[in-house]
This record gives sequence, C-alpha cells and structure tokens, in this order.
Amino acid sequence: MSNILVAQNVRKIYTHGRKEVRAVDGVGMEIKKGTSTAIVGPSGAGKSTLLHMLGGLDKPTSGHVILDTADIYKLPDKGRAHIRNKRVGFVFQFYHLLPEFTALENVMLPVMMNSSRRLNVGYSVDDSIRKMAEDCLRLVELGNRISHKPSELSGGESQRVAIARAIINEPEILFCDEPTGNLDSKTSESIYELLFGLKAKSGLTLVIVTHDEKVSQKTDKTIRIKDGKVV
Repeated sequence: MSNILVAQNVRKIYTHGRKEVRAVDGVGMEIKKGTSTAIVGPSGAGKSTLLHMLGGLDKPTSGHVILDTADIYKLPDKGRAHIRNKRVGFVFQFYHLLPEFTALENVMLPVMMNSSRRLNVGYSVDDSIRKMAEDCLRLVELGNRISHKPSELSGGESQRVAIARAIINEPEILFCDEPTGNLDSKTSESIYELLFGLKAKSGLTLVIVTHDEKVSQKTDKTIRIKDGKVV
C-alpha cells in the first residue's frame, strides 16, 4: 500500500515578543492510502496545528508536506487551493454552516465554488449539482432534512451536514479536527460510525485529530503528540 501523504520534519513556530513557541516541532509521518489515522494528544499539544499543515491550510515554518509526489507548500496559491477544494475534505469541531442556507445549499457550496458559480438564497442550480448534494445527505442519513436550515438541526445533524459538504467533491483524504468535540457521547459514537462507514464504502483516507483514546482503538494507526513532538 503506497503513501498518500508524507510529512518531513515539519515545524510551526510562533514568536510572541522575545518568546518562541514551537507549536509543532520536527514532526515526521507517513499516511498510507485508504487507511485511518488518529492523531492523539492532550489539549495544546499541537494536534490541530499539525492537521492544518497536513491539509494545506497553514504553511509550516519549515519542513515539507508531500501529497502523492507534490510538495504542497511549493505549489502556487492556486494549486494549493485546488488541492483543498478537490483532493482533501475537512470536518471541524464547529460546523461552520451558513445559517441562511438550507442543509442542501450548504452541501452544494464546494461544488458551486469549484464551478465558479455564485450561490445566493433561492438561486437556481443545475439538477446534477443538486442531485450530488442530495445523494451526500442521504449517505449521511439526512435525506429527510434537506430543506432545513442549521437553526432547525441538532448538533449531530449539523455535523452530518458538514460531513456531507466535506465529501461532495469526493476527496482522497478527509481531515477531521475533533469532529465530536461539541457532541454528547451517544451522538459522538454515531458520527464515528458514519466516518468509518464512509471510509469502508469509498476507500478514502481518514485522518482524525482527537483527545479521545477510544477513537485510536478504531483506527489503523495512532500518532501521539505531546508538546509539538511525536512521542
């Protein structure tokens, strides 16, 4: 099984006055295609910062992040934006759903952005894009909540909408940053069942940042982070 993502001696250093904070300090890792990986550690360990660098959201101070054969931080901004929109997906602790849009419209957003079209409330879109979004919502078991807005959804339902939005462009890697941090234990379990079910069905690569040790028991690989370093 080949590597889909490799991090080489990745560092993220912040400077506050004379103080230097090494949020991520020389991390290296390999993630194989089609596998699940948990990045585990206490709060403030550098997990989320590392995930953001792996996904192309935050440029490292030094080191390399290689997706297949491309060093993503040597790409121009447009190339990196293409990776974020088409090749990777993100699920965060906070759902980041647009309150004025329905669940369906929120899920359609990445496709609309990729097709250089503008989505406004009540905007008429191609049937093909609508069907893609409907299929994703059914996949996350929300086919009956398509026309509901975020204020009408529970926390678990909102996270399912966020997952549907993250997978609509059929990413190769799904990055999840504490995806159940705002949810109760029963709802959290259902979200993880969904994520691992999606991995099994589609063969996507799953990378999950969490402080929950139980999650690491479900993944193929666990990477432990403390004080910005792999331990």
